[in-house]
Amino acid sequence: MATPELEQRLRAALARTGRPSTDYDLNPEVVVQAGRKLRPAAVLIAVRPARGTVILTKRSAALLHHPGQVAFPGGKVDAGDRDTTDAALREAQEEIGLPRSAVRILGQMPTHETVTGFDMTPVIGLVDGDFIPRPEAGEVSEVFEVPLAHVTDPSRFMIQSRRWQGRQRHYYTVPFGPYYIWGATGRILRALADRMSP
Repeated sequence: MATPELEQRLRAALARTGRPSTDYDLNPEVVVQAGRKLRPAAVLIAVRPARGTVILTKRSAALLHHPGQVAFPGGKVDAGDRDTTDAALREAQEEIGLPRSAVRILGQMPTHETVTGFDMTPVIGLVDGDFIPRPEAGEVSEVFEVPLAHVTDPSRFMIQSRRWQGRQRHYYTVPFGPYYIWGATGRILRALADRMSP
């Protein structure tokens, strides 16, 4: 896929209307508390157009929340961040050494509510130049790339489930090689796949 075509498809996907997603989308029987307070967060969907890939991380096994899971670079919005895009860029620089200057922001997708109480904004950006990842050892055990075509193909997704807090929880997965991509990352990628489908 040529770089201009990929950028055009991503811009078209961002221009489509869509609703926010949640970790509860496949679990309609779950009743969430009205008036709940969600903490703002942001993740960077960093696409390398020359390679046709998206950058993902494997979280450190030592982390309290979601240890060892595949995730986008990102985290909570801090008081010093100007907005969610600023937070996503800051977190990507801290977690994988991605310079802000290397990212061309295309836009944002609707927010995603996580079971851990975050209102997460996915920010899509293009990484045009050379970039050598430097994972922050305390948070990231691995930085890797997957073909964007793989994780934006709805036919690659499966619905699986496991027991969580006493009930069966269903979620999207889009495995790639040794990487089990699921949870909020899987749901956000599924939302992007739906937007990019013809």
